[in-house]
Amino acid sequence: MTGAPTPERMRHALGHFATGVTIVTGFAEGAAPVGFACQSFASVSLHPPLVLFCADHRGRSWPRMRDHGRFTVNVLGHDQRDLIARFGSADGARFEGLDWSPSEHGGPSLPGVLMRVHCSVEQVHVAGDHDVVVGRVLDLEDGESGRPMLFYRGRLTVTERRTSSVSDETAEAAEAMDDYWG
Repeated sequence: MTGAPTPERMRHALGHFATGVTIVTGFAEGAAPVGFACQSFASVSLHPPLVLFCADHRGRSWPRMRDHGRFTVNVLGHDQRDLIARFGSADGARFEGLDWSPSEHGGPSLPGVLMRVHCSVEQVHVAGDHDVVVGRVLDLEDGESGRPMLFYRGRLTVTERRTSSVSDETAEAAEAMDDYWG
């Protein structure tokens, strides 16, 4: 199927690319916690350590946390649909009744996530209806072990559990592929 890149066609076509699911959190004026569900998150650079996420200008959380200059990316596990329901919704208080803790480096740390990336805002680039936010990584925090939550073709999904162990030869081949990433 071919055609002009309308918003609907873009969403359909790019939905064929699986992404991880995160909750980006920060603080608004007056130290109020804010956050939103985000599947546009990526590593940018190892030296210096940089990551990025994309946030809609019309969202209610990113504009409120931008001036604080710090944020935390909470990487979700396969069993955290409750957090997606809470932070992906336009309704209600996202932090009400949630057991979260403030990070000394970024924004609120959410419970039970696979990993947290604590950052300061390095750069913000306007790109269409979104901001591309580049963050300098201040701290990395391992969380729970488990499988990641994925977003694919408009739906949340999870990775399959491995049924066999990886051989040393397979692990070495995968490690060698690191040289091919540009």
